[in-house]
Amino acid sequence: MKAFTIEKGIVAPMDRANIDTDMIIPKQFLKSIKRSGFGKNLFDELRYLDEGMPDQSCEGRPLNTDFVLNQARYQGCNILLSRANFGCGSSREHAPWALDDYGFRAVIAPSYADIFFNNCFKNGILPIVLPEEIVDQLFSEVAAAKGYELAIDLQQQVVIKPSGETISFEVDEFRRHCLLNGLDDIGLTLEDSDDIKAFEQQWQQKSPWLFG
Repeated sequence: MKAFTIEKGIVAPMDRANIDTDMIIPKQFLKSIKRSGFGKNLFDELRYLDEGMPDQSCEGRPLNTDFVLNQARYQGCNILLSRANFGCGSSREHAPWALDDYGFRAVIAPSYADIFFNNCFKNGILPIVLPEEIVDQLFSEVAAAKGYELAIDLQQQVVIKPSGETISFEVDEFRRHCLLNGLDDIGLTLEDSDDIKAFEQQWQQKSPWLFG
């Protein structure tokens, strides 16, 4: 998993609440357990004017030019700004996979669905919770300035505006440690690989019949 230290980039605003995981990555694309390849269908029903199907190339599909990710000013964005209850609906881990594959490194919203929130940390995405009034202000600033960028410093736990103003946010210390060091569940387990090997060797000596 890619470590998250300081990320700076263009902010894409999605000014709607209750964005569910089926909107993030529609159910017909949940054909693979690989973490890659889902970015092209992120927000598929909103990005395109036709119905996307599995294994279909997105080249030549009619674009919804009103949708934020199709607008020139938000190309190359890596921070998503949204409203309350982001990631509600089903528990599919494909939702953060799709966000990550598209290029998003962080989401800023007033609140999240619990399972989606947890899955973000396990896949290298930082879900930042900020008060609604601050989110309102960020939406206004993004709308007013083309190419509006934020910097996110996870070590200091601050969002830095173009003006230099900082906004503090809270992150669980364990989750912060994992993101800073690029540790998913497998990475955490491998940190104890020496102890695991020693334990296996002890059991093999005590009960060799268990190991064939």
